[in-house]
Amino acid sequence: MKELNISKNDSGQRIDRFLKKYLSKAPLSFIYKMIRKKNIKLNNSKTTPDTIIYEGDTIQLYLSDNTIEKFIEKDQMDKSSLRLNIIYEDENIILINKPVGILSHSANKEYGNNIVDGMVHYLYKKGEYCPRIEKTFTPAICNRLDRNTSGIIIGAKNYGALKLINQAIKDRNIERYYKTIVKGEIKKDGIMEGYLVKDAELNKVEVTLGKKEDSKKITTSIKVIAFSPPYTLLEVQLITGRTHQIRAHLASIGNPIIGDVKYGSKSINEYFMKKYGLNYQLLHSNKIKFNEIGEPLSYLNGREFTAEPGKKFTQIERELFGL
Repeated sequence: MKELNISKNDSGQRIDRFLKKYLSKAPLSFIYKMIRKKNIKLNNSKTTPDTIIYEGDTIQLYLSDNTIEKFIEKDQMDKSSLRLNIIYEDENIILINKPVGILSHSANKEYGNNIVDGMVHYLYKKGEYCPRIEKTFTPAICNRLDRNTSGIIIGAKNYGALKLINQAIKDRNIERYYKTIVKGEIKKDGIMEGYLVKDAELNKVEVTLGKKEDSKKITTSIKVIAFSPPYTLLEVQLITGRTHQIRAHLASIGNPIIGDVKYGSKSINEYFMKKYGLNYQLLHSNKIKFNEIGEPLSYLNGREFTAEPGKKFTQIERELFGL
């Protein structure tokens, strides 16, 4: 018999979800069967899959050591040489200014060279995360940016912070602002609405004014910072947060982002590539504001954090708009 003590980072979730993470190689049907046959108990008593576990609880696994060993994923700490640009950090969260060209999370064989692996390795080296002690929790990010979009990534150091930040994003209590340069003139501030349809095969989206099958409503707020013919510098606020929302929404009104290969102007992109060596979209998540976050993160309420864009973005902005 093996006994698991539930820690703060495992508290507040269903026992079946906890077990599926702890015994990650086990089929869910096996976990349900073991619960039903009382081979898995909570606090030495019969339990059900939907029971919530809390800090201080104990789970008894009446399974052989070989069975447990077979279903547990081996601890793997992917080393990362990525140097994080940290703009804020406390015991619960970490704010990272992601550079262009870096993934938010791992994909294929790019282990280590992404924000998640970099953050986890950073916290491991600091002694704030130990995979041998944690049963199911790994520090995680709460928002994602495209590889060639730079800016603020919110990381959660513990399960409580992860739940609160994710819920705050869902409830729109974290305001997210972007800086971008687009083709053409946008004359006034406003709120744009539309419908977004995702083509997963092409990894591309389409924005329309009218609703289509499988479309999702999107809302994007824009504020004009400066205009220098034929380009406009914008501050964009994400009201909803869909895949490629800002890029596709601006392109749909005839104002694509400079450098955007997928949704932009080929001729303008070629000009900026030739003049500045620009091979990515000029889109940077430069500011976030926290509002109405619950305990124990209420200390963040009313706080605003900013992150500077990269040198190339700054150079182009200065030369075009004199800022």
